[in-house]
Amino acid sequence: MTKEKHRRPPIEHLEEALGVSLDPELLERALTHRSYAYENGGLPTNERLEFLGDSVLGVVITTALFHNHPDLPEGQLAKLRASVVNMRALADVARGLGPDGLGPYLLLGKGEEATGGRDKASILADTLEAILGAIYLQYGLDTAAKVIHRLFDPLMAESAGRGAALDWKTSLQELTASLGLGVPEYRIDETGPDHAKTFTAWVVVAGDRYGGADGRSKKEAEQRAAEVAWRTLSERAAKSAEQAEKQPAEKQPAEKQQAQKQPAERSSAPAGKGPEKVRTSAASPAKGA
Repeated sequence: MTKEKHRRPPIEHLEEALGVSLDPELLERALTHRSYAYENGGLPTNERLEFLGDSVLGVVITTALFHNHPDLPEGQLAKLRASVVNMRALADVARGLGPDGLGPYLLLGKGEEATGGRDKASILADTLEAILGAIYLQYGLDTAAKVIHRLFDPLMAESAGRGAALDWKTSLQELTASLGLGVPEYRIDETGPDHAKTFTAWVVVAGDRYGGADGRSKKEAEQRAAEVAWRTLSERAAKSAEQAEKQPAEKQPAEKQQAQKQPAERSSAPAGKGPEKVRTSAASPAKGA
């Protein structure tokens, strides 16, 4: 095992929580964050295992939801899956692994260690997926599925028990409230004869319009538009949270360099001319079908 300043709990505690014993080298790779690999001569990172584990987790959870909810349409199944397979949910599962959680076992670089990387949701979620990928490689899909059910069945049951979790409009309103974006407003267009109307819905959130979703009723069209908005805003919120977690480690060296350059820049800047501003534009929202 690689020597490091951080003292790990017994690795057996982690394996007991998973219900399997892993090849030490494979487990070590699953626990190796890229920051540690780069600081130690380019060791293999856990990113390939994470890629594999993400797919294994997705197929096992999707299969379980498909069989557990035979009457639910595709859209509602997708909503349930999104409530189980997301960064925050995976991080919570990782924190609950055994008596110590997953964090103390991670191999992190000094920068990540100093900025609280052992409890960062993005790192915990990625490492858990890497471990699932390692289990799949060593034991195959059946054993990986048993481990996933052991870890995620309580979360699937909890998600299925929330009635509002299947209501895109309710979920969107809860999301926009949590993000401080106000109450969603819906717009409806009607086309076609009275006996065969098509309804097209858009939802406006904080001045931005999402949807363009069709339905055979106003309710169906609004639900589909709400789904488009919920997915887009959820993805943006998750990316923002991940970037915010990575920012302290990446920002510190840049700030030091800026502080060192500042006096020279001030003396060399032309009189009466400030720094050039960079304009950024937000990505246009995805359209729903």
